[in-house]
Amino acid sequence: MYSNYFGLTEPPFSLAPDPRYLYLSEQHREALAHLLYGIGCNGGFVLLTGEVGTGKTTVCRCLLEQLPENTDLAVILNPKFTVLELLAAVCDELEAPYESSENRVKTYVDAINTHLLQAHALGRNTVLIIDEAQNLSVDVLEQVRLLTNLETSKRKLLQIVLLGQPELLEKLSRPELRQLEQRITARHHLTALSQAELGAYVSHRLSVAGLEGQLFPPSTLKRLYRLTGGVPRLINILCDRALLGTFVQRDTRVEVPTLVKAAKEVYGDKHQYRPKPLSYLKWGVGGATLAGLSTFLLFSLNAMGFFNQPVSNVEESTQAHIIASQSQSQSVVVNPLVEATVSGAVKATKMPEMEISNPANWRWPEDADLALSKVTAYQSLFKAWGIDYAPREHPTVCRFSRSLGLGCLSLHGDMDELRQLNRPAVLKLFNAQGQEYYVTLLSTEGERGVVEVGGQRKEVHLKDLELWWLRTYTLLWRQPPGYDTPIRPGASGQTVAWLDQQLSFLQGRAPLPEGELTYDGSLIRQVQQFQRSQGLTADAVVGPQTSIHLNTATAEDVPQLIVNPQS
Repeated sequence: MYSNYFGLTEPPFSLAPDPRYLYLSEQHREALAHLLYGIGCNGGFVLLTGEVGTGKTTVCRCLLEQLPENTDLAVILNPKFTVLELLAAVCDELEAPYESSENRVKTYVDAINTHLLQAHALGRNTVLIIDEAQNLSVDVLEQVRLLTNLETSKRKLLQIVLLGQPELLEKLSRPELRQLEQRITARHHLTALSQAELGAYVSHRLSVAGLEGQLFPPSTLKRLYRLTGGVPRLINILCDRALLGTFVQRDTRVEVPTLVKAAKEVYGDKHQYRPKPLSYLKWGVGGATLAGLSTFLLFSLNAMGFFNQPVSNVEESTQAHIIASQSQSQSVVVNPLVEATVSGAVKATKMPEMEISNPANWRWPEDADLALSKVTAYQSLFKAWGIDYAPREHPTVCRFSRSLGLGCLSLHGDMDELRQLNRPAVLKLFNAQGQEYYVTLLSTEGERGVVEVGGQRKEVHLKDLELWWLRTYTLLWRQPPGYDTPIRPGASGQTVAWLDQQLSFLQGRAPLPEGELTYDGSLIRQVQQFQRSQGLTADAVVGPQTSIHLNTATAEDVPQLIVNPQS
């Protein structure tokens, strides 16, 4: 319902365990590594546990995408079975035929064993995955253990993965299950996301769904963590409901009151999900102190001349056409650092000579409205790419960029992270009145940078800029041909051909024949090696950040943020 309103290609917070949306936090990457290691071991159990909604099933789905092609898979999703029912379900999943018999346990086990031997003779491996394994009785778990006794003289024939809630750990600690517990070759326990990871998680899901802007400000993300405790499933539920509420209210981003209202609708009056109120004493003393400090700070900043005139409080909008009619009289200064062409732009070669400016002293032109800062900032960003941006004709920035083959990436981060991506970016800053506005960071050299603000170029110390920066930024990046979603192992087509061409250029080898290309094997290892060399997560998923680094490394015709990488 709200996807088109926010410029999203699909709902970003669906509860379906879509591997495209898997946010690989450090612990999720470790969990996936444990599962892959365990699958590669010769028999035994692999154990993945975690609280409800922490991402066990989603990690498992990601695992399935990385299993070798010679793997036969049996998945049990509802394990509230008796011994006979479980064995029958395994036979059905493996398509192992069996005949009626009085000794049905032996019949099922023999059928499974015959199937495993035949698969082994064909060079195939068999994996059994049991979800919600905490629901298995002790008798059924013991029977599952006995299945790992099916073997040849050299190797086990069945690898078993158990997914479950923390109760499964308690159950496996029982003395009668000690033999099963001893056969666990790899294990990992997932916990909730940290507050820092929550922001990255939300940004990741919005980016996969075609993010058009920053929909959750820092204050809302902070409250979201208090309401969910960092549990991904709860985050998805609340974010989805909050986006719906924001859509109904025709707002442009999710504010704290909207999120709190969504929480009440989802949780009702459950006390544990209510925001924790401050005590009367804390509010009276702390609030007064904070108010006094804020008054002093604003007085000081105004005395410094941060703005020479008060700026009207204009509601921010992600739809540039709302204010585009006011921007016709605004002239946009073309960035002289970048020599742009219609087909693209070239990197800057030197910093201009200009006086260092302090953001605390910046003044808006007298005839410029604060709300226009977003329009002029994006016009400047597109100009760096050699593109004229007309907000009236293209009100949605990122949709316009995608029509030109450019991705639109919005993130939270610091200056080091932005410089690592090495692209000009639109930054969100604040002023002495607490209002937010936008500037374009065009280039950096050492500790200095050049920004365009209100149609004027200014050189700043990056440390001064960071004092007024809200740590959110949006940049453009050149997408691979045919790019729709991140390139994952098993993919084929023109995106994989592009990927091989990039790597072949870096390695000084000839590209592989396009008709035979599949993203697997050697190509996966090459991507992981490149990701490690760039300080990226070596997950073999080629998304925006890996693509950006590849474009930079192959010297594609793209504007770059860093003028002199050695400085």
